[in-house]
Amino acid sequence: MGPKWCMNYDSGDYEWIDESGYSWDQGEYVYNYDRSAFDDDDEDDDDW
Repeated sequence: MGPKWCMNYDSGDYEWIDESGYSWDQGEYVYNYDRSAFDDDDEDDDDW
């Protein structure tokens, strides 16, 4: 799965962050970001 446009709470900005927490904008792993975009995808997998 590719990155998603997520809020990085540490920087206060939206960034492209993948599910493992790697920020494509910063080039490093971040830990305090909005995971809801990924959590929503996980729930959709159970619907079919």
